[in-house]
Amino acid sequence: MASFVINGGRRLSGSLVAQGSKNSALPILAATYLVSGKSVIHNCPRLSDVESTIKILENLGCKIERRGTDLVIDSSSAFGFEIPEDLMREMRSSVIFLGAILAKTGRAVISTPGGCEIGLRPIDLHLFAMRKLGVTIREEHGRLECSVNKRLKGTKITLTFPSVGATENAILASSVSEGTTTIINAAREPEIIDLCNFLNKCGAKIHGGGESIIVIEGVKKLTATEHSVICDRIAAATYLFAGALTGGDISVKNTVPAHLGGILPILEETGCEVSVRCNEIRLKAPLKLNRIDKLITQPYPGFPTDAQAPIMTLATVARGTSVIVENIFESRFKHVPELLRMGARIRTEGRVAVVDGVERLYGASVVSPDLRGGSALVLAGLTAIGVTEVSGIKHIDRGYEEFEKNLCMLNADIVRTKKSYGNTKEK
Repeated sequence: MASFVINGGRRLSGSLVAQGSKNSALPILAATYLVSGKSVIHNCPRLSDVESTIKILENLGCKIERRGTDLVIDSSSAFGFEIPEDLMREMRSSVIFLGAILAKTGRAVISTPGGCEIGLRPIDLHLFAMRKLGVTIREEHGRLECSVNKRLKGTKITLTFPSVGATENAILASSVSEGTTTIINAAREPEIIDLCNFLNKCGAKIHGGGESIIVIEGVKKLTATEHSVICDRIAAATYLFAGALTGGDISVKNTVPAHLGGILPILEETGCEVSVRCNEIRLKAPLKLNRIDKLITQPYPGFPTDAQAPIMTLATVARGTSVIVENIFESRFKHVPELLRMGARIRTEGRVAVVDGVERLYGASVVSPDLRGGSALVLAGLTAIGVTEVSGIKHIDRGYEEFEKNLCMLNADIVRTKKSYGNTKEK
């Protein structure tokens, strides 16, 4: 099993370019199955989740070619409707294919998705949206057989929670439905806007992407286009957190600072000096961070749940006591026992974590429990005294492109002991 070995205590400095967004690339890649022709997706990060998505597309009949950070997807002769269980289990977001497959073929067979174990992430809202569009769903032993009579019918879909995945599935399915669909209480994340922009380039008629009400006028056909994926705001934030933890001075380029509006004020609260210039964010950190009074994860534009674990690492070495409330997922504190092994002082009860800052963390052997929890442990290793080994880094590879190389560019001492996944063959 691959691991990261980190010699901590080095101050990070320098600059790097943010990768393309994982959470934007995956639904856009699913959308390429729905369109007709060759789509070219630029700034597509090399991640194991992207590789899993590519496998699903190929299984459905698409032809794919990678050219650096560009992917060329030819879906002209792709009409598959079933995703094997082994591919579904590789990542939770594989369910995003449901809307695209149903819209194109009128039938879909999938199983319960897998991925990080961060608590219940039921697909009830996804299925609710599909049923509203006229889909008949038969559930049996974790297998879903979905079908629609002729064509999906536009309707009003009111989500009980602004789920990103359910919003994306509803958008994909209703893009080529008959009539108009209105999504109420839609997710507002930047990744939703990116998906809508891609689909509109393909000929869709989507209005209100990024707002709580989205209106989609169904069209008969979508045509392939070129599109560049937005930068990954969570990856950008993670590198900023790394700079803050180590008393560093770093810049992250190719960002959209407005997308980090829920994060940058928290960094300033810890005593960091944050400056924004066009698409670049620069952070200068103090020698000792201030505590975070109370942080609550919320849907966008609030503080993102994906950044909760890595920012908790900042709180472990800050002055005083910080309080973190996880409002989105009920089991997203699985990194806490590993941080405790490194000398952190954290008490959890339900969705609340109380973090008493310590003078320093100490290197230890720890295991990555999930994607963001794994990044939190790597950050802890950067500031710890001694050597930290983080195993289970297959989770980290799901969301961070060349994580160790980027950190080394910023003066970190981190090495990968073994390559943990392969890349799509480049042509």
